[in-house]
Amino acid sequence: MKILMLETMTYGDDISLEQFNRLGEVVTYSLSSYEEAVARMKEHNPDVVIINKTNMNAECMAAAPNLKMVAEAATGYNNIDIEYAKAHGIRVANVAGYSTQSVIQHTFALAFYLVEKMRYYDDFVKSGEYAEWPCFSHFANVFHELAGKTWGIVGLGNIGRRVADIAKMFGCHVIYYSTSGKNNQEGYERADFDTLLTTSDIISVHAPLDANTQDLMNAEAFAKMKKSAIFLNLGRGPIVVEQDLADALKNNEIAAAGLDVLCVEPMSADNPLREIKDSNKLIITPHIAWASVEARTRLMNIILGQVKEYFKL
Repeated sequence: MKILMLETMTYGDDISLEQFNRLGEVVTYSLSSYEEAVARMKEHNPDVVIINKTNMNAECMAAAPNLKMVAEAATGYNNIDIEYAKAHGIRVANVAGYSTQSVIQHTFALAFYLVEKMRYYDDFVKSGEYAEWPCFSHFANVFHELAGKTWGIVGLGNIGRRVADIAKMFGCHVIYYSTSGKNNQEGYERADFDTLLTTSDIISVHAPLDANTQDLMNAEAFAKMKKSAIFLNLGRGPIVVEQDLADALKNNEIAAAGLDVLCVEPMSADNPLREIKDSNKLIITPHIAWASVEARTRLMNIILGQVKEYFKL
């Protein structure tokens, strides 16, 4: 068996791939452009190709006549031509649920960074101001307890539910908005979108990108939020109109935002959020919520199991 990995950088060079070598010949590339992917498929003619963002369309799959399986090292697989794969007997596999704990953890990391004004207080100490301060404590930048606050969740799937459960443990009143309008979760309080916007102290997005969520968080939505509210996006970048978020932060329509996803990744040079340099108002991480070493290891172990199961190894 020959296994071709076109994008090992997307799940990390620190993750051992030794277990795949036991299945046969493994060829790896750190990254592959579309043109490189087509050429490498033709050159190596693999039985299995493992991808993440590569456009695995009809041309790319046809370049490898021996191809039997496309393994997506992610949950979403809209970069794969499913109809072509089905018509040619090519198995398509994706991985769901591998990063749930990692994303939940990152959600609260972003929240606490902003709620507790961590950047301000870290700067206060490291600048030397604390060494010259006359009092043992300094709390000029006011922060609040989560207890008693309302945490609004957009998208109450596996991640959203766990965020809701943990927020409740901190004493939050939790409400959620169903973007499909069909998700009624027993034990969780459902609200319409306007209610969620106007009453929440923290809003976190954990929804997929679809027709219901594209540009959902726009100027109109931010204008309805509390001026003291914190906004978090750990769903998909295009759920947010980035110019509208930048304007809302600049105009103090909301207090702060924490993002792990953007409309274009890596971040585009002309992204309006780059203009906001105040880390007390905005923290952006480079799409890492999913990427704890445990989650990435789990991801590749699941793919290994899928390959072994399909080929009955």
